[in-house]
This record gives sequence, C-alpha cells and structure tokens, in this order.
Amino acid sequence: MAKSILIVDDSAVIRNSLGFLLETEGYEVHTAADGVDGLEKVQTRHFDTVIADINMPKMPGYELIKKIRALEEYKDVPIIIITTEEEAADKRKGFEVGANLFLIKPTEPKKMVKYI
Repeated sequence: MAKSILIVDDSAVIRNSLGFLLETEGYEVHTAADGVDGLEKVQTRHFDTVIADINMPKMPGYELIKKIRALEEYKDVPIIIITTEEEAADKRKGFEVGANLFLIKPTEPKKMVKYI
C-alpha cells in the first residue's frame, strides 16, 4: 500500500508540482490550501507524512504543526516544513513546534523525494 502524504500550502503551484512529483514516485498524495483545511484532513484520516508551508491564510504552518502534534496518532509522524523563510529563528521555531525537517523553497525534486 502506498504511503500517504498531505501537502498543506496556499500555493496551488507548489501543491500541484510537489504532488505530481510524489505521485510519480508512488505516494498517495492529498492536498490542503491552508492550515484550517489541513487540520480538518488530519483529523479525518491518517497520513504517513505531512508537508506544510509556514505562511498561509487562516492558520499559519507553525500553529498547524503544533495542533497536529497534539493529536495522539500524529506524535511520531514526520512533518516537513517547506518555506521561503530562511532565518535561523524560523528554523528554530519550526523545530520547537514539532517539525522534523525544515526545507527552503525551491527544493530540488530529487532531494525532496529522498527526504520523504
């Protein structure tokens, strides 16, 4: 059975291009356009990995990750932040809320697949 991945990003271009890349690698991909949508999706089904942007409308990525980590079934699920924010403080905050990996956009496709 294919591993399922949730991509939460307000950019349709990122969701579609990353989703296409991961689907061609055999993953089952689901997407959400913002943090609220992403949180609803993790509460209705289980994902093996979550990829989230930081700057999104309705609910920023940091808050989304904190809420996902509060769910018992997501305590050990890998969460990857993919963002344009490069500051050390942003990375530190990402890890503090529970992210496992912090990647800067644009990320080389082969590296993204390797990390997942």
